[in-house]
Amino acid sequence: MPFNAVFSHIIRKRLPRIRNYSSEPIECQKSVLKHLLNKSQNTSFGLEHQFSNIQSKNNFKTQVPLSNYDSLYPYIKRQIEGEENVLWPGKTSWFAKSSGTTANSSKLLPITVDSLYENHYAGGKDLLAIYYENHSNRKLYNAKHLIIGGSTQINTLTNNTSIGDLSAFIVENLPWWTEIRRTPKREIALMNNWEEKLNQMAHATIEENICIVAGLPSWTLVLFQRVLDISGKENIHEVWPNLELYIHGGMNISPYQKAFEKMLPNTNMNYVQAYNSSEGYFGLQDQKESSDMLLLTDAQVFYEFIPMDGFNELESTQVIDLEEVKTGIEYAIVLTTSAGLWRYIIGDTIRFTSILPYRFQVTGRTTHFINAFGEKTIISHVERALSKAANENDILIFDFTVAPYFEDSRGSGGHQWLIAIDSKQDNHLNKFEDAIDANMKSLNVDYDGKRKGSINMMTPKFTYVQKDVFELWLKKKNKLGGQHKIPRVQNDRIFIEELIEIENKASRLP
Repeated sequence: MPFNAVFSHIIRKRLPRIRNYSSEPIECQKSVLKHLLNKSQNTSFGLEHQFSNIQSKNNFKTQVPLSNYDSLYPYIKRQIEGEENVLWPGKTSWFAKSSGTTANSSKLLPITVDSLYENHYAGGKDLLAIYYENHSNRKLYNAKHLIIGGSTQINTLTNNTSIGDLSAFIVENLPWWTEIRRTPKREIALMNNWEEKLNQMAHATIEENICIVAGLPSWTLVLFQRVLDISGKENIHEVWPNLELYIHGGMNISPYQKAFEKMLPNTNMNYVQAYNSSEGYFGLQDQKESSDMLLLTDAQVFYEFIPMDGFNELESTQVIDLEEVKTGIEYAIVLTTSAGLWRYIIGDTIRFTSILPYRFQVTGRTTHFINAFGEKTIISHVERALSKAANENDILIFDFTVAPYFEDSRGSGGHQWLIAIDSKQDNHLNKFEDAIDANMKSLNVDYDGKRKGSINMMTPKFTYVQKDVFELWLKKKNKLGGQHKIPRVQNDRIFIEELIEIENKASRLP
């Protein structure tokens, strides 16, 4: 078809650029840093840190301190209030809501025109270019592309700045040639009520010719189930026979893989991973046989890395450049971007699997976390939620841990809390458990979004154990002693299953 031939011709023109930043990543990074500094030297941040005097990467590290959301927030606040030329030239009008820090329930991260078009959109186009290169005779532009975004309502403030999910700004500003192939209609894609949105999305797309689906694994499975319920079909390929590509990211797909294989039984189905967050688009899968991602070194992002064995947040002393990284070592990522994030510790950790080209895997967060469903729960969330609920309900807590549980039949799950208390106090536990869930929703905007209607995340489960179970586990691991701490949140079930086994053995003793 003419449309597909034109699209294929245009998208393949990106391949020389991709090959260049794949084969010459260090030179690309030098050019990126120079561009970012030159463009921002007359901003408030650039003048404060004397960007015009920076002549080398060592100067850059000396003159510009490491940052996180809390340290950059005073500048971001000025932008939200309408001030221009603060972190990036001109007016920054878009701010993406993201998960919170220990002090905030949500973050508001700047998105500039440069970062949207030269980073987020550029990464998406590069992914499609590589897909066409790896899979000959594709005809993706002949069919529709189903993009499953987050809660995408945009709130516009009085000073003409807007706050919403990253996916909202992406959908609102798509070029016409992409918009005509995207489905569902914008008014459905931008709905904030997820129960209604999923129903309308399923009904609106069920008769469409879909070839690409993109979204978080957990949300995608929920939508697929709605489509099957409405259509009465046994699998998604009976509904969309030309579906060939699923683009995923934001969480580990492994717990959901069996559910996807059941719903997508066609052996020709392709899965491609991308690393795109509110802070930027950083990596994409460039090989058919491996899900490792290629680092985007020419997309207006300059990278630095902190080895996790020496990580100390803003006090970290060992911060290395790309040419110094090694495979097999876990690093915290430090970003400098055209969104105005300067030496910003994003909180993600990666491990490189190859050098030249630089390919990597996302390994987790710089703190203990649970992100099985995109909820981005950290230890401060669970500690504060539990403490408040226990105090309000007069529950004595000895120890606790939290981990995800999965129900393969539903392609979903939730959090399991394993808690050692003085007694089971049956009259109080229902209120106690409800309070924990409510507290988590108030503390973590991502948890709240995933829990709405128990669609993406189910109701938390609570398991109560004898108060010595945690001590028995420490003893078994030869970790008794004040220097050893109980893992409070874990993104897998290894620790919690070991505790449950200890509890079950103890309960069987005479």
